[in-house]
Amino acid sequence: MPTLTGSIRARLSPHGLGLALLTLLTGCDGQQSALNPAGVGAQSIAELFWWMSGGALVIWAAVMGIAIYATQAHPEAHGIRGARWLIIGGGIIFPVVVLTGLLIYGLMLMPQLRSTEAIGLRVDVAGEQWWWRVRYQTEAGDKVELANEIRLPVGQRVAFSLTSPDVIHSFWIPSLGGKVDMIPGRTNKLVLEPTRTGTFRGACAEYCGASHALMNFAVVVMEPEAFTDWLAGQAQPARAPDSALQQAGQRAFLSNGCSACHSVRGTEADGTVGPDLTHVGSRLSLAAGTLPADVEAFQRWIGHTGEIKPDVRMPAFGMLPGEQLNAMAHYLSGLK
Repeated sequence: MPTLTGSIRARLSPHGLGLALLTLLTGCDGQQSALNPAGVGAQSIAELFWWMSGGALVIWAAVMGIAIYATQAHPEAHGIRGARWLIIGGGIIFPVVVLTGLLIYGLMLMPQLRSTEAIGLRVDVAGEQWWWRVRYQTEAGDKVELANEIRLPVGQRVAFSLTSPDVIHSFWIPSLGGKVDMIPGRTNKLVLEPTRTGTFRGACAEYCGASHALMNFAVVVMEPEAFTDWLAGQAQPARAPDSALQQAGQRAFLSNGCSACHSVRGTEADGTVGPDLTHVGSRLSLAAGTLPADVEAFQRWIGHTGEIKPDVRMPAFGMLPGEQLNAMAHYLSGLK
């Protein structure tokens, strides 16, 4: 049986250290990495991280060097006065100077991350158990509501107003900027400026209940012209069902009480409790990043909500005939 010492030696072997370093470096990439920045805020945070890591490494190397020198050198190699200055200078003054410099550098970044100058777009986001209510403010003053997906124009500063009607959540898009808590009864502000197009992942960074891990959202950064066209399309009412199956799905949706919680603009459905479903079929995911937005996933979600997302407030409709579930799934997936 391997001993604890043997296990530790195995982990500290060159092979183990190399594997750990490789894991660290590969974990710095992807759609949800603060060290793979795609925004001005994330770039500043990443730079601060690397400077702080370098400062920590320098302090560690200095302290370890002093410790090794003190333990290995002969007593007559240095006097009491020299030893005192070695400890005070290397163990106190040097770390304080380095840490003070890092603190000043970090504080200098804060004004530019919180500045509200030259805002090109304003978005209201409410974190709810366990999904995201998103409202865009158009140039005409109208508000366009959707859920669990945010699209932004590249190169423009976006001001977010963040709230919560139930518990504390935390809004975080690692590739674009830092996280900000969403506190009931309070509105917090966040400014982001995407620097490149792509699809990124946002998440709730504050434990908020049973389905906290299933509260994610997609962030799509687009060219300004494409974003303008997309927002104009989102402001339009839902299109009428194309097929007989989708028409049957719309009737089932309205007759089974779904319209009491959900809104589909252009129809009788005007509920405000749950997400707006006007263009739900055009979103990249379903149930706050839990499922893909296809017909099969819609049917699973409608019939088995509690099994897929524990403690979700939406009731399951698994008691409905399979034909109705299938028709509703086709209707919702067709809301582009």
